[in-house]
Amino acid sequence: MLERKTAGRRGDGRRAAELRPVRLAPGFLPDAEGSVLVEVGSTRVICSATVQDGVPPFLRGQGTGWVTAEYGMLPRSSPQRIERERRGPGGRTHEIQRLIGRSLRAVVDMAALGERSVLIDCDVLQADGGTRCASITGGFVALAVALGRLEAAGLVERSPLTDSVAAVSVGIVDGRVVLDLPYEEDHRAAVDLNLVMTGSGRFVEVQGTAEGAPFTERELRQLVALGRTGIERLTLLQRRMLRAAGVRMPRAR
Repeated sequence: MLERKTAGRRGDGRRAAELRPVRLAPGFLPDAEGSVLVEVGSTRVICSATVQDGVPPFLRGQGTGWVTAEYGMLPRSSPQRIERERRGPGGRTHEIQRLIGRSLRAVVDMAALGERSVLIDCDVLQADGGTRCASITGGFVALAVALGRLEAAGLVERSPLTDSVAAVSVGIVDGRVVLDLPYEEDHRAAVDLNLVMTGSGRFVEVQGTAEGAPFTERELRQLVALGRTGIERLTLLQRRMLRAAGVRMPRAR
């Protein structure tokens, strides 16, 4: 069923089960403890990690760390200019920031981090669908580099990383289950789903919505199965890049 649903070519020439070209360029911001430019097709996001001593008030004195995220789109990251959020993040931005933070905290041992905070900044240079997924995938790389530096400097006794994490979109477009939707497909998808998973294959978050008619459990299983294949490929790219950068990764369990 999955093979029949995903047959044929899409508007950009990809097969239904194919990711857009993905590129991870580490060290994009040399002053950051960890950074990467992540490109997924035409979507481009700078992800940077900042390590700070101390934690939010609700964690002080507990000997545990914290990882959080901020997300923003540059004014001309889309065809129409986006107003800067000078009065604080709006509803969509706040929801995406919380998603990125939750996803990254899922693979960090906060006790091993100690009373430190890591802030992941995700700045969208160009948006063509999947910016939150690209931010999670790239945000993990920036986080891993930053934590690797802490370990190399002897500031933590062991790596706080417990696993890797990545995200991808899947959807039903023109009656087909497809992987990694650009904007042209995303805005007309009958079903749109974002999948966040660890490198060991555990779920962190599943965000799925029917834009029109409800979808079936069978279709949901197809979406998740296709998304899993995308996560596996993204995980491989992350691990290859981090290995080249000298970052020690936990074994996939």
